[in-house]
Amino acid sequence: MPSAAAALSVLLLSLQVGTTPPPHGPPAEPFRTPISQHLPAILGELRLVAVGDIMMHQDVKEAAAQAQGGFPQLWADLVPLFKGADVAFANLETPVAPASGKPGRPYQFNAPVELPGALRASGFTVLSTANNHAFDQGSAGVKETLQRLREERLLAVGSGDTQTEAEQIRILERNGVRIAFLGFTDFFNLDLNRKGSEPWVRPLDLEPALAAVAEARKGADAVVVSLHWGDEYSHQPTKRHREVAEALVAGGADLLVGHHPHVLQPAELVEKGGRTGIVLFSLGNFISNQDRMYRADLFPVAAGDNRDGAAFFCTFSKVRLPDGTVKVILGEVGYEPLWTENNWRERARGQAKTKEIRVIRVKAAIERTRRELDELCDPREGARRLPDDKARKVAILEKQEYLRTLLLRKARVASIVGGAFELR
Repeated sequence: MPSAAAALSVLLLSLQVGTTPPPHGPPAEPFRTPISQHLPAILGELRLVAVGDIMMHQDVKEAAAQAQGGFPQLWADLVPLFKGADVAFANLETPVAPASGKPGRPYQFNAPVELPGALRASGFTVLSTANNHAFDQGSAGVKETLQRLREERLLAVGSGDTQTEAEQIRILERNGVRIAFLGFTDFFNLDLNRKGSEPWVRPLDLEPALAAVAEARKGADAVVVSLHWGDEYSHQPTKRHREVAEALVAGGADLLVGHHPHVLQPAELVEKGGRTGIVLFSLGNFISNQDRMYRADLFPVAAGDNRDGAAFFCTFSKVRLPDGTVKVILGEVGYEPLWTENNWRERARGQAKTKEIRVIRVKAAIERTRRELDELCDPREGARRLPDDKARKVAILEKQEYLRTLLLRKARVASIVGGAFELR
């Protein structure tokens, strides 16, 4: 077993864009009015966006293979969001081990070799690899997955080629702000943690986790903890998970990002031990083939919960207070609802030949659909777009049903995650 010092060793990964110092030294301090002298000065900001589970169901892989743009086409609506952030995080709920593993099957996943490159090209930077599917392709699958992620410069959190590597504190630096990442899983479908010298996936044990958070705070401005936990398909965290969340916030964590239930759970501001942190108990699925048969006009709203997701945004701001103290605060915080579209029903009826699964931003889709409805319902514009009256009426009914679905999902997400953090 590695020593405690080795287990908590720090890996610094600098992703800071290189800059050229000004030729005449640093710029002079700007003039500050009597009012502004009482306000903090922002020295640097890091913007983070996080989403939930990347599930590699067979239909998801086939949809990517049939899409002209491959995997990025499945979440094309989100690519500007990911690329616009300094750090984009998700839970990678699959090995990527085509060489050492077997083809994926239900409850035992494996992803194609193209996935890591597609994630990097889409703007992802940090992936949790500590989850119950980490050992789906054995220890060799863990090792191959990590190698393929390294090749694409993707940071894996919570697993490693050895126990020491799995327990390293990853620190990213952007815009002068240093963020530490830690990853843990509460569950294993197959636990192959045997020797510290072999591939390892970090379990969630509270005391070691608290020690790691305390160590991370020594070298970072803020600490983000990835947690694979919670009851599947439950919208509420358990009493134990609330207690763990409070302990981690009190111990120094600023943001807890939860995943595993495959449905959304609340986002909450937690105050404990004189500290304040944000806890995202579960961000739900990012992409999957679950609830593929759901239709808002045929099923209760809860029947589509596995297709709901959320993109969570926050800004870590490094500020200098009027007394000269420098600290990092969690500034802007919010989320927007996501929805996974799936044409399973159209394919089942023979109305579509290719599999189409894609994640959309609900608010933008609502605005777009309303505009399209206005145009179709306008006597002149509608007739110009669709001269055939019967076809236009059918298109209007379809758009109205689609809009109803989006509005139902938006309300459903707000009722679970909490409306306070929803971006307007």
